[in-house]
Amino acid sequence: MENTIKVGMADLNVSCHPGVLTTLGLGSCVGIALYDPTTKIIGLAHVMLPSSMQAKNNSNIAKFADTAVVKLVEDMKKLGVRKENLVAKLAGGAQMFAFNQQSDMMRIGLRNVIASKEKLEELKIPIISEDTGGNHGRTIELFSEDGRLLIKTIGHGVKYI
Repeated sequence: MENTIKVGMADLNVSCHPGVLTTLGLGSCVGIALYDPTTKIIGLAHVMLPSSMQAKNNSNIAKFADTAVVKLVEDMKKLGVRKENLVAKLAGGAQMFAFNQQSDMMRIGLRNVIASKEKLEELKIPIISEDTGGNHGRTIELFSEDGRLLIKTIGHGVKYI
């Protein structure tokens, strides 16, 4: 029986096999899913903002792309993961609302995706697939068995990446 762990907004968690990590309602937030095919250990972060450097209250490291990825890797290493084995999948980063002026401050979804990619690249963790952007919310489930990421999108059906 798989153990399903819910990951809340501005939250992260890791699981050994067999396990499923799930997060609901990714809008402009990004789900960063990490998987180690050798140990079948999974990690998932639900990040809300791109950078802890720009925030006054940055005590919650799971809230920011730059700090959440680092913490996720640390937590997975404690379970026996070697960073070189990790692969990443991204979902979310939607533009949920239409803005008249396309100011970068408002493009939080895109900025979350870019920040997540930059941090993964810095840590040399390859992104093997992604389902980002658009203007729709997503619910995701990450499976330890094979690292597949189930994406449920209202009005867009269900798919695996």
